[in-house]
Amino acid sequence: MSWARRAARALLPLALVLPSAARAQSLPTRELGVEGLLAASEPAFGGGGIYVALRPSPRMRLAATASAGALRGAAAFRGELLGHFLLAPVARRGTGLYLGGGAAIVAAGVTRGYLVALVGLEARPAARSGWFIEAGVGGGARLAAGWRVRWVGRGRRPI
Repeated sequence: MSWARRAARALLPLALVLPSAARAQSLPTRELGVEGLLAASEPAFGGGGIYVALRPSPRMRLAATASAGALRGAAAFRGELLGHFLLAPVARRGTGLYLGGGAAIVAAGVTRGYLVALVGLEARPAARSGWFIEAGVGGGARLAAGWRVRWVGRGRRPI
């Protein structure tokens, strides 16, 4: 038997296992949550809403929020599209720090857009759920806090 055949036979089991392992590694994590948000500008926005996110890789999260609230006593809406860079993405205990940035839109009679930059802290970034708190800027000083629930893949398996 030639060395090429021996190598092929030795590598065949590995070739069968690697694609399924790669697929398991590439399953994105999905997140759903609720948050309260305060943007202390003139005028200040305060409200609460929903949060959805996709983590295509362990360190990256793409998030969208939709919040209803008040601006100068009138009903208002604030939507955000953010990217997060997680500094401790696999921590199942304790807290993890992350940095984020993106864009926000506020609609209340007049529509305004803002750039957003933030620093966040979350409980158990690789666990099934946990709280978070964020501070930054984007339409004034920006504070947000809430709760996130996470799933791997298509929502069938919890983290």
